[in-house]
Amino acid sequence: MKKLAAIIGGGPAGLMAAEVLSGQGVQVDVYDAMPSLGRKLLMAGKSGLNLTHSEPYEKFITRYGNRQPEVQTWLNDFTPDDLRTWAQGLGVETFVGTSGRVFPKEMKASPLLRAWIQRLSASGVTFHLRHKLTGIHAGKSLHFLTPDGGVTVQADAVILALGGGSWRKLGSDGEWAGWLGQAGVKVDPLKPSNCGFDVEWSQVFRDKFDGAPIKSVIVSFGGFRQQGEFIITKEGVEGSLVYAASSLLRDEILTNGSAVMHLDLAPDKTEAQLAERLSKPRGSRSMASHLEKTVGMKGVKAGLLREFVPREGFNEVQLAAYIKHLPVRLSAVRPLDEAISSAGGVMFESLTEDLMLKALPGIFCAGEMLDWEAPTGGYLLTACFASGRWAGHGALRWFGGTG
Repeated sequence: MKKLAAIIGGGPAGLMAAEVLSGQGVQVDVYDAMPSLGRKLLMAGKSGLNLTHSEPYEKFITRYGNRQPEVQTWLNDFTPDDLRTWAQGLGVETFVGTSGRVFPKEMKASPLLRAWIQRLSASGVTFHLRHKLTGIHAGKSLHFLTPDGGVTVQADAVILALGGGSWRKLGSDGEWAGWLGQAGVKVDPLKPSNCGFDVEWSQVFRDKFDGAPIKSVIVSFGGFRQQGEFIITKEGVEGSLVYAASSLLRDEILTNGSAVMHLDLAPDKTEAQLAERLSKPRGSRSMASHLEKTVGMKGVKAGLLREFVPREGFNEVQLAAYIKHLPVRLSAVRPLDEAISSAGGVMFESLTEDLMLKALPGIFCAGEMLDWEAPTGGYLLTACFASGRWAGHGALRWFGGTG
C-alpha cells in the first residue's frame, strides 16, 4: 500500500511540496479550508503577480534579515532563476519590469495556477477543499472540519503550509499557532509585516489628502534609507516604501510605543540649494505660493510641512532643513489582518534542517507559517515556493527516498 503524504494548505508552498512528492510512489493528498486553491496567490495577481526579483543573487538573499542563513538554504536549491524556468515549464513566460521585479507576461496569477493544478492532478495529486484542519493527534491523525461534519485522516507524513495571519478571509487565520504550541512547538507570536502605520493626522489634513500618493521621497529610520513612494490614508501611511521599512518601524513601536521616520521631500536638491531658493524675497506672495514657486513644494508635500513643522519653524530660514529631514511620528502598527504578510511563526529552533518538527516527527512546515519575513518585491513568493520544495524533499527523505 502506498504511503500517504497529507499536505495542508493549497498555496504556493503546499502545492510545491505536492509537486515534489508526486510521481514518487507516494499518495499525495492536498487539503485546503477554502472552496478553491491559491486564494492569496490570486489576490497577489490582481497587482500583476510579482513572482520574484531579478537583482543579483548575492543581494537577493540579503532581503531576509536575520533569517538569511535558513532561507538561503532553500533558495540555493531553488533560485529566482529556477522559479522563472519552472513557470516557463507551465507555459507562463515572465519579464523583468523597470524596477527589476519579475512578472508573468499576462500580469495574472490565474493562468499559472490553473496550469499548475492541472499538472498536479495529472500526476495523481488529489485535492480536498473545504477541509479545515482543527488539530493533529498521536500518530499523525489529522482532524478536519468539513461542510458534512468531522473527518479524520491517518497520514504517514504531513506537510503544514497553513500560511501566516494576514488576510484572514483568504484562509490564513493563524489558528494553528495555538494547537502547535500546545504540542510543544515553539511559536513566535504572529505580527504584521509589510504593513501600514497609524499617524495622528489633523482632521483638515486627513480630509484633504486621504488616498494621496507621496512620490519621489526618501524615508530614513535608523540605518534604513530608501527612495520611493507611499500613500496617505485616513489612518496613516501605507505603500511600498513604508512596507520596505515596516519591520524596523514595527519593532520600534512594539518596544517603545511609537516610531519617528524622517522624510526627505526633495531628494534631487541639497539643503543648501533649497535654502538659497527659499531666501529669495517673496514680496506679497503667501508662504504657500513662495514654497511652490521656489522649491516646488505643493499639494500633499506642502500639507505634510504644514502638519509637522512647528509654527516657529515655518519660515524661509528653517524650512529647507525640514524639507530634507521632516519627522513623522507613527503611533501604532495597523492590524495584522490588513498586512500583506506576517512575521513570527514556527521558530527554526523547533525544526530540523529538513523543516520537520522536532516535537512531532514526520510533520513538516513550509511557507509563511515559518518564522521569517521579507519585503515585497518577489521575495515573499520566492521563499514560499522554495520552502515548499525543501519540505517536500524532506518528506521524501522521511519516507526513505533520496529526497
